[in-house]
Amino acid sequence: MEINFDQPIFVISVAAELADMHPQTLRQYDRLGIVSPSRAPGKSRRYSQRDVNRLREVQRLSHEGVSLEGIKRILELENQVAALQHRVAELTDELARRRQPLDSRIFAAGTAGDVVSLARGQRPRPRSQAVVVWRPRGDV
Repeated sequence: MEINFDQPIFVISVAAELADMHPQTLRQYDRLGIVSPSRAPGKSRRYSQRDVNRLREVQRLSHEGVSLEGIKRILELENQVAALQHRVAELTDELARRRQPLDSRIFAAGTAGDVVSLARGQRPRPRSQAVVVWRPRGDV
């Protein structure tokens, strides 16, 4: 069975105990937008393991002297970096799927003088040209 770190399962008292904080501190962090837990249907807060880990990180940064605004900015930047790393991985995978091996790529001059990529065995299509048929005139 796989553990889902994003499953909101802890009530505020349990999350506070796991993070070694007072429940009022968790409420303050929620108001400031530092750690925002999910809400149960009765409006009570539910914390996930990821939230608890984030609370521990907030506590560590706070003990190192970082202000709450600084902590909030650090967490925002870490989220942005994680999202960008995820996007880079997606784009890298897409590029790998699209990329053909270099030895199977063939290039030719296109009709406008541009470079076109062709599949192996394919020839560039000639430009559409009017066919001129020359007929000699008879002696009149």
